[in-house]
Amino acid sequence: MTQVYDRVALIGLGLIASSMFWSIKRGGLVGEVTGYARSAETRDTAREIGLCDRICDTAAEAVKDADLVVLCVPVGAMGAVAAEIAPHLKPGATISDVGSVKQSVIDTVGPHLPEGVHFVPAHPLAGTEHSGPKSGFAELFDNRWCLLVPVPNSDPEAVAKLRALWEGIGSNVEEMDAEHHDLVLAVTSHTPHLIAYTMVGVADDLRRVTDSEVIKYSAAGFRDFTRIAASDPTMWRDVFLTNKDATLEILGRFTEELFALQRAIRTGDGDMLHAYFTRTRAIRRGILEAGQDVDAPDFGRGKAAK
Repeated sequence: MTQVYDRVALIGLGLIASSMFWSIKRGGLVGEVTGYARSAETRDTAREIGLCDRICDTAAEAVKDADLVVLCVPVGAMGAVAAEIAPHLKPGATISDVGSVKQSVIDTVGPHLPEGVHFVPAHPLAGTEHSGPKSGFAELFDNRWCLLVPVPNSDPEAVAKLRALWEGIGSNVEEMDAEHHDLVLAVTSHTPHLIAYTMVGVADDLRRVTDSEVIKYSAAGFRDFTRIAASDPTMWRDVFLTNKDATLEILGRFTEELFALQRAIRTGDGDMLHAYFTRTRAIRRGILEAGQDVDAPDFGRGKAAK
């Protein structure tokens, strides 16, 4: 593959940033990758495992002369980070991010960016329940989607280069506007995570089921809830605070569906339940046919356990 950028800076060194680095190295897509994390311990770990070509002790040093800066910090921290790095950005550089909410990122990051710096928000739809600099692996983005969410004045050339990077990393790339992105993700990611956290909370509250039973019999379905409920608490707190409207809309619809199912169970309406489960099963099959999961006991996530 051909090199896309001379220098890329990754700000925040968790699962996504570390996987980006290993993917970039695998494809020879960037000349040099610098990295920065707020925690000295994280920076030390990154140096020990060879994460990034150069780990910097300040965000300003990391972004100096970078052609692309990717903000890989929780959504709630992005505005402050953008303000910190803005004076040190190279003219003509592109700023992007990996946040799972887009309108909030645009609203908080955009105003800090100087003239002549291109802003192209993005969101790779990939992840595991693991976090931290050691959690990344090069294959995380293979055949997963990355959504680019250009702002009205995004430079087409900057968008095209970022697309080339994500395609080189292994992703399928599509463009989407911010409002639609936030609604789609409320359906496909944010609300399912909230429901998973809730179900784990219910099990914790239900004292008639002991902790040992919950763990022992979790293969019955609870296991799959607990996988996504193990995700980073800071990230998910910020997601719900910043994608409030879309999440509340989908939660309202979810509650309506739940009430309809409750009624069907209470009244013994087997036809309604069978029709509902048949329709939703077809959607699950579509996910498999689209290559976004595999029909295996470990749900295709063996690599994620590394």
